[in-house]
Amino acid sequence: MNALGIDYGEKRVGLSFGDALGLAVPIPAAVESSESARLDHIQTVIKDRRIDHLVVGLPYNMDGSSGFKAKEVEVFIEILKIRFQLPVSTVDERLTSHQVEQQLKAQKRKVDRRSGEVDSRAATLILQDYLDQKFGQNLGLPRDEGES
Repeated sequence: MNALGIDYGEKRVGLSFGDALGLAVPIPAAVESSESARLDHIQTVIKDRRIDHLVVGLPYNMDGSSGFKAKEVEVFIEILKIRFQLPVSTVDERLTSHQVEQQLKAQKRKVDRRSGEVDSRAATLILQDYLDQKFGQNLGLPRDEGES
């Protein structure tokens, strides 16, 4: 399995790559000026990395409800499904961008948000969460049914 992690944004789409080894890594974000160009960028990544599964972060509200942003992402997911004909899984992405920003601050690193680095790092957290659930903690081994 080759998976593409996606952190959707209106202006930038963060991207990460992971496979059956169970480790997600950030890759360059889709930061093109139009949605069509960002989708073309994603298509190129899908082709070049032989992606067979998409994992998209859903931004639920803090109380777990589905708000405006989550509905926006759900529309984007439908576009992905139609265009790429690949299975799509979703992961709760609450606070992933905030977590990345805090990590960068702790490292005393300044990052230009427009570069998409924060978004791709957030996509990495999203994809890593999915891979951990699917394969266990970065071992690339299927989880035992009794494992919690």
